[in-house]
Formats: sequence, C-alpha cells, structure tokens
Amino acid sequence: MNAEGVLMKKALITGGCGFIGSNIAKKLVEEGWLVDIVDNMSGGNLDSLNGLKLRVLPDSSFINHYYQSLGAEGQANVSPVSFQDRGIDTVLVIQDDLAARAMLDHIKQDNYDVIFHEAAIPRVSYSVENPSETTSENILKTVVLFEAAVGHIKRIVWASSSSVYGGAESLPTKETERGKKLPQSPYAWQKFAIEDYAKMCSSLYNLDIVCLRYFNAFGPGQLGDSPYSTAVAAWCSATKKSLPLRSDGDGLQTRDMCYIDNIVHANILAANAERPGGFQGRCYNVACGSSVSNKEILNYFRANFDSNIRSVPERAGDVKHTLADLSRIKEDLGYEPLVAFWEGLERTIDWWELK
Repeated sequence: MNAEGVLMKKALITGGCGFIGSNIAKKLVEEGWLVDIVDNMSGGNLDSLNGLKLRVLPDSSFINHYYQSLGAEGQANVSPVSFQDRGIDTVLVIQDDLAARAMLDHIKQDNYDVIFHEAAIPRVSYSVENPSETTSENILKTVVLFEAAVGHIKRIVWASSSSVYGGAESLPTKETERGKKLPQSPYAWQKFAIEDYAKMCSSLYNLDIVCLRYFNAFGPGQLGDSPYSTAVAAWCSATKKSLPLRSDGDGLQTRDMCYIDNIVHANILAANAERPGGFQGRCYNVACGSSVSNKEILNYFRANFDSNIRSVPERAGDVKHTLADLSRIKEDLGYEPLVAFWEGLERTIDWWELK
C-alpha cells in the first residue's frame, strides 16, 4: 500500500533495461505502480533507467534477500532488506535471465498483477544471420515464462511486431491480415508463432494475454551505434559523428513510425483495461496510423544537417511498406497516438543534441 493506504499494482518488466521496457518502467512509477525488472543486460543498460531510484541485484538468487544498491563509494552494502523497506518508488532490477530457475520461482510466488514481456532479440537482420539463437531467446524463453505465469499472474502484456504481416498487401493493415502472407524473417516467424501460442495458453490455461504489434519504434534513448540499430537512431548517431547516413536500397520504403510515448501509452492501456473473459491472446496494432518514406526522412537530415547519404543494398527480411489500421485498438482500449512522427523526430533530435 502507498502512504494513503491505497493498494498498489505491481508489475514485472522483462527486458526492462532496454529502450521500450525502461520507458514503460518510468511511466509505471510515475503512475504509482510497484515495479520489478529482470534483464540479462545483453542489450539493455542501467543508464536507460536514469531518474529512477534503483535497487540492483546481481542475479535472481538474491531475490529473497534484497541487497542495497551501490553506495556512495561504489561498494555494495550487503545488509539484506525486506520488500517493504526498499521504498515504494524504488525499482528492483534483477540482472539475470528471465528463465533462470530462481526468477521463475519468484514469479510463481510474488503474484504480480501484470508482466510486461519486452525481453527479446528484436532485430530482423540479426535473426536472419542467427536464426537458432533468436529462436531460443524469442520463443523458448517466452514459453517458459508463460508456463511460470499460469495461476499466478493476472495479465501478460506481450510485445509482438508488425513484422508478422510479412509485407501485407492491404494498407492500412488490419489485425486480421495476419497469415495472408508468410513472415519474411526468422524474427517475424518467431513473433507469429508466439501469437498463436498466446491464444492457446489463454484457452488452455486461462492465462490472460494481450499481444501488442509494435510498428517501428523510435525516440530518445534508443541507441544507434549498432549495425542492427533502427533507422532513426542510426541516422541520429551518424549525424552526431558527422558520418554518412545509410540508405537501404532506393529509400522508397515507407514505415508507420511509432514514437516511444505512443508505445508506452498502449501498454498502460492494455494493462488497465477491463474485458469480460479476458483478452485471450487478442492482438492490437500499435502505431501512429500514418507512414513516411525513408527518403523523406533522409531528405530532412540532408536539408537540416547537410548529411551525406550512403546507399547500400536492401536488407534481407525487410518489408517494403507498413501502415497500421488502428480501428481495433481505438475501439477496445481507447488508444489515440499521443505524438505524431515529425514531432517525435524533433524530440529525438533534441535528445541527441544535433542542433
């Protein structure tokens, strides 16, 4: 309970030190939730949680004896503290794999209200190069997590992807278009498969799961120095370093670019929504509902930063066009995009301090 005696909701965020997970964590704390994070730190970092009070555990075996986070001298204070002592606005960060045995036991004991399952290897091109690794991370560990949640968790909000549409021919794309074209990458197939598994779990185990199909997330805090970075982050990073901007193919690809605040907004709505009988694996597009071409964005960088463009072949597994139909999520969850693309781009550029 908080200081007013109000029972607080409690959430676990897998991959909570990553771009999307960390932003969900900040919003939940702002709205008065108790928040735990589990992250193996393969793609996340504690800096993404700047501004939050943290208590960091080196692995899940320490969960039953929470340790003080690093002190002023950088040394760990090993005095165990109870959950109540940690502070209602303090986020517990467990640096471990979500499928670690102690972590799964904790999920079964702690009865979180909601798990926001963001942990994944979320890169199309990386999955093309590493299909077995990404299948293990994105499918097998999700199956293990869902199993642990049965009978203990009220709802799971799971991060799917617009890639499940496989380059849909119908634009804007409704959720019912899924399956009309095959996924075009291992990553897309992994998300496709778990959507079906979520529906089965909902029916067989009475596990309430909401699937959110993210379209091209971007925003402040997203790193851009990896070969697998998303376009906007990569172009901001290159501009910061006065390097040429990479253009895949002819640049005529169009994307429904979704600013991070919109994605966080959809997650909060999905966590709080009332639906008789639960969501049963129901899927929702999360996007702006408008598209922009890579060429338009590159022209913006060229005009404002005198950027040079470096053309390379199109990446394997990428689709040509994406554009979401938002009718279902608006009707069911009351979702409306909070930030349009160009406003989001300006905010992102401000964060990168490019001007």
